[in-house]
Amino acid sequence: MRPAPSTTRPEATINTLTLRIGFEIELLAPAGSDRQVLAEALAARRAGRVHRSFHTDSEPSTVPGVGVFRHLSPAFDVVDGAGAPVARLVDDITLASDLVGATTPPGHRGWYRVLCDEPRLLRLIERSTDPGAALPDVLAPVAELFGTRVELMGRAARVNDASGATIAVAMPLPAGRERPCEVITPPVTEDHGRVLDGLLTPARDLGFTVPAEAAVHLHLDGGPFRRPGAFANLVRLFGHWREPLWAALGTNEACRRLAPLPVELVRLVERDDQSWGELAAAARGIGLTKYADVNLTPLVAPDPVRDTVEVRILPGALDASDIVRRAALVERLMLRCLDDAPVPRPEGVAARDPEAALLELATAGAGR
Repeated sequence: MRPAPSTTRPEATINTLTLRIGFEIELLAPAGSDRQVLAEALAARRAGRVHRSFHTDSEPSTVPGVGVFRHLSPAFDVVDGAGAPVARLVDDITLASDLVGATTPPGHRGWYRVLCDEPRLLRLIERSTDPGAALPDVLAPVAELFGTRVELMGRAARVNDASGATIAVAMPLPAGRERPCEVITPPVTEDHGRVLDGLLTPARDLGFTVPAEAAVHLHLDGGPFRRPGAFANLVRLFGHWREPLWAALGTNEACRRLAPLPVELVRLVERDDQSWGELAAAARGIGLTKYADVNLTPLVAPDPVRDTVEVRILPGALDASDIVRRAALVERLMLRCLDDAPVPRPEGVAARDPEAALLELATAGAGR
């Protein structure tokens, strides 16, 4: 049993954000609606536009011999009247419990997914196809690339190569999968609460809710943490303080794709004879994954796609103030990790009053 959060609330001391942060907020459209409805509402409030695109995700395969299927699903990019990004709205396959027994037929609005078992091929498919094309037509450019043709099989479409090996399949979106809506913001540099409220108020007005498995993810610039001392403190924070962090932040225990950092990594950072290059290489060798409480893989990657540290343990929320309150505590703790003093292990007070202990930790290095 995790200790209950104390009555000492972190916003009493920390209630503002100062860093450049990108947010990922997982929501659920009401039955009969979808993420495009929210995208269009956000665009209308800003005299903007909605651009259809593809979102890449992966899921376990039920086909023998194929471990994972990667797929492209409908995504919606919202820009304001000047063309500046507002948000990107995508599916998240971890949001599933609320869709059990979905009554909407597959292929809502003609939406579909493109499935492939090879990530490099999927990237080529994404670059070659039109996300606004109808299902029977979307794979035509892929067939042309391979010198074959699109095969229509009922409501699905398939492209094989000349030897008969399947390249990709387009299939109607499963029932209910139009409802999950992960709102991805561009990096926010100021007025974080106001920016988030501008996204979440329309969602609430449209009847969007917080899904059973929901989380909020924070992306902070990775550069400052790409040195041995700061990286070691990140690992100490999320390695040694996992229980107090979950209790203080109210982490959703139904949230999927969370895990503690590898024990080998926690041990590795206690060596004080490593350059950053040596430490990063050794961390890569441990086999880090993004599906942990904190995603450190971009920090140790030679050429990261997104140069951030991703904190994944905030619970789902529909109110900007709830997100900012929790994110502010995380931000202060992350700043503490930049201090040269090693982050200590939690003491007994962390179990009795995790928020107070984390606040003390967060402010311990202030002014150094």
